[in-house]
Amino acid sequence: MCSMTSISGVSEQWCGMGWTGQPAIFEYEEETWLIFGAYDSKVHFVNAQTGERLLPDFPTGDIIKGSVTVDPDGFPLVYVGSRDNYLRILSFDGEEPRELWKVHAYDFSPTKWNNDWDSSPLVIDDYLFAAGENSRFHIFHLNRSYDLEGRVVVSPKLVTDFPGWDDELISNVGSNVSIETSPLILGDTLYFANSGGLVQGWDIAGLSEGIEPTRVFRFWAGDDVDATIVPDDEGYLYVGVEYERATQRSKEIGQIIKLDPSNPEDPLVWSVEDRPYLNSGIWATPAIYEDLVIFPTDQGKVHGIDRITGDIRWTLELSGKAWSSPAIVDGVMVLGDCSGQLRAFDLSDTSIAPPQLWRVRTEGCIEATAVIWEGTVYAGSRDGYLYAFRDFIQ
Repeated sequence: MCSMTSISGVSEQWCGMGWTGQPAIFEYEEETWLIFGAYDSKVHFVNAQTGERLLPDFPTGDIIKGSVTVDPDGFPLVYVGSRDNYLRILSFDGEEPRELWKVHAYDFSPTKWNNDWDSSPLVIDDYLFAAGENSRFHIFHLNRSYDLEGRVVVSPKLVTDFPGWDDELISNVGSNVSIETSPLILGDTLYFANSGGLVQGWDIAGLSEGIEPTRVFRFWAGDDVDATIVPDDEGYLYVGVEYERATQRSKEIGQIIKLDPSNPEDPLVWSVEDRPYLNSGIWATPAIYEDLVIFPTDQGKVHGIDRITGDIRWTLELSGKAWSSPAIVDGVMVLGDCSGQLRAFDLSDTSIAPPQLWRVRTEGCIEATAVIWEGTVYAGSRDGYLYAFRDFIQ
């Protein structure tokens, strides 16, 4: 799975699946489907058990970096963005995928920085929440239904869109304020962050009544936040921050932070530094397991951090940078790194560094996050392939 893409005006070949690149897996019409976008500029629809194509690939005009979103309410729909500037809705209820709708990043204004769609959309109550590298946040009413022939249809209408930046942020960091984090919704509050390091919460309680969202939470982390914000069961937020600009704020705040959005005047609960060199920090979305929050780092370390105190309880040393996010099922953490290795660790005792259970190797960097389904681990690699691993022997 390879294709050409342009980076800063230079055409390069990119292969496989990259950050964030997690496949979606689900049951549909008595089969287990696996849908994913890849660096061959296509959306793939395969049988998760056999790897055989269930539908022809759907081509886009450029590579697909983000993770696809499958409709959570049972409609045969997949939501996917691409570097070709379009966010699309595809159906998979026929003999081939159909493009039902698409929107261009520059259909909105004003915009800043970029036109990609790396963030994964979120669907709740017939609303589509989508962040763009155009630095704006967009909310659409999907109007999902079926036609007289029983085929799924959509008629999206823009409800609102708003900038993810403000004047203060632009003054601090300039125009690189694209949104690559995926949205998080807790109750009536929408959270996201951007490449300027602005973590924000928006009140969406009145959305169905035509009331515009209003910002109710603002915290500047000092540098690029691409990793998605993760909440715990008490409503605290865990944020991973990159270290690219070497701002004084990022040196003061740190790269691993816990925030309390119920205390907007002083939300920082604790922080941990992780900036061994410029262009380091956190790219991977963290994972919560019991009393830990687990952060992989660009340096190739994995920190198990006490959620209450912020103390690092243990650290793993991987063989390459870790942009892949931890996938945890039944007390086992699966994580890839840029040496091409995929490993599993036993988290049953959170007080000690988790022992390694198994390790497999691919021929490329594993930036994409793995997904686990009924004993099988699916993981994309930059070597051009998506792998399925099962029946490991310790």
